Amino acid sequence: MSGEASAPPVASPRAPRPGIQKSSGAVTRKGDRGAKEKPTTVLPPVGEEEPKNPEEYQGTGVLEVDFAELCTRWGYTDFPKVVTRPRPHPTFVPSASTSEKPTVEEQRLSGSCSLNSLESKYEFFRPTIQVELEPEDKSVKEIYIRGWKVEERILGIFSKCLTSLSQLQAINLWKVGLTDKTLTTFIALLPLCSSTLRKVSLEGNPLPEQSYHKLMAVNSTIAHLSLRNNNIDDHGAQLLGQALSTLHSCNRTLVSLNLGFNHIGDEGAGYIADGLRFNRSLLWLSLAHNRIQDKGALKLAEVLRPFELTHTEVVERRRLLLEKGSQERSRSPSTSRHGDSKTEREKNQLMGVSSFAMVEKDKTQTTKTPKGLGKKKEKSGEVVKKEEKSGSGQLPTQGTPKKEDSTKAGKGKVTIPEQKLSKGKGTKTGSKEKRSILLESELVGETSEMVNPLLEPVEHRDGKVFMPGNKVLLHLNLLRNRITEVGLEAFLTTVQYQAQFSKSKSASKGPVGLLWLSLAKNCFSPQCPAYTTIQELMLPRDPVSKVKHKEAAAVASST
Repeated sequence: MSGEASAPPVASPRAPRPGIQKSSGAVTRKGDRGAKEKPTTVLPPVGEEEPKNPEEYQGTGVLEVDFAELCTRWGYTDFPKVVTRPRPHPTFVPSASTSEKPTVEEQRLSGSCSLNSLESKYEFFRPTIQVELEPEDKSVKEIYIRGWKVEERILGIFSKCLTSLSQLQAINLWKVGLTDKTLTTFIALLPLCSSTLRKVSLEGNPLPEQSYHKLMAVNSTIAHLSLRNNNIDDHGAQLLGQALSTLHSCNRTLVSLNLGFNHIGDEGAGYIADGLRFNRSLLWLSLAHNRIQDKGALKLAEVLRPFELTHTEVVERRRLLLEKGSQERSRSPSTSRHGDSKTEREKNQLMGVSSFAMVEKDKTQTTKTPKGLGKKKEKSGEVVKKEEKSGSGQLPTQGTPKKEDSTKAGKGKVTIPEQKLSKGKGTKTGSKEKRSILLESELVGETSEMVNPLLEPVEHRDGKVFMPGNKVLLHLNLLRNRITEVGLEAFLTTVQYQAQFSKSKSASKGPVGLLWLSLAKNCFSPQCPAYTTIQELMLPRDPVSKVKHKEAAAVASST
């Protein structure tokens, strides 16, 4: 050891950067304990003339080169290295050919074993920027930073060198000492990255203001967000729930959200459930290892089956329907006389007047192309008869619509995408509520963009309006919370409803609800009847179990 320690460390004109006292990019040598025992020194402020150099630097696309060059230009002499992320070693399986006698090389290496192991232990804790590379062109695919403080100046360097990484897909920051200020800086550099960046993981970074919701802004492009171990409480959950959706805004890019290992209780779970009311993009949600009890479980279960709209939501829905109807009229080539009468009828329908069928038929006419209008004028007699029968306020009989007319109507513009009923078979008779749903779905119209959930078909019961519930969420993890049999019964009702819905004809296309639900390790017995029933209902819906069952069946058939 004395021979190793006698070599003096390389002198540096500048002091190391604060927060990196454990690391030494290439300065310290093997066994140099003196470097470890040095007190932390503060980096002197860099002159005003030095930051001009990084502005002029053009990235090469190689993170290791760009980061080192930019750190040098910013005045750093000791900074983390960019290394390839280590992979776990494969399990060693001794073979018969392996000799039990140590080789000469092994005996030679055993003398320096203690020194090498000591060095490797300290090397593991040195700050690094770990990267995963694409196997083909060796471009950076993912970035991992673990266990050292990322300051605002380092984020400024990242903003210069990450822009040239065209294949970057994920950024993972684990226990890097983020603050609300540095999080804002980090969010500002995300738009500068490649459009392939879709995953962000900020774990072990508790923030005083809990401003994680800024990562879920309306203009955010993040699809996968992990916020585990951040001490998020009910206030933070409220901000996240509002970022998922409100009455006037909705996140449309986030696909998975991991909120495990936080401090979210019943109130916070209620806020997350409120965010799921009108969010139609989130597929995967984990609330494992939190403090959710029965009250929060009831809220989460309720939003996954038909739920009642509040008065404010009903008013907003009517406003959206009127706005959509006016847009449809402005695009339709109908005459002013037809437009005026149609406007009056739509207002009456929205105010509760029973003229559903008349508006529906007139809507079909006015939304046709000019060519379709010409065909309709030739058979105006039949159309007038149908309007008279349906406009009288009486329910039409099943024999009234003819196959020929309905087929012609089906050749025009399809205006009921949700109901899948405009396939040339005409509109089936039913209650006023059903035809009200068809009319409102017509106002939604055909559009390639995501439809506002408030414009989805609804159900009217006892003077109340019910949304069909969130059936887009496929994965829900509530492992290790504080849910008892009371909350379990609520989820049983939800699972039974979704299982019945998935078997109906209306669910032949579109989302069908949960495919995976974890309620294990809560405050109820695993032999509880409700829990057993939930598992039985979810088993055929779980795609993983389906694949395993098919593989087992294939193996059984082959044998």
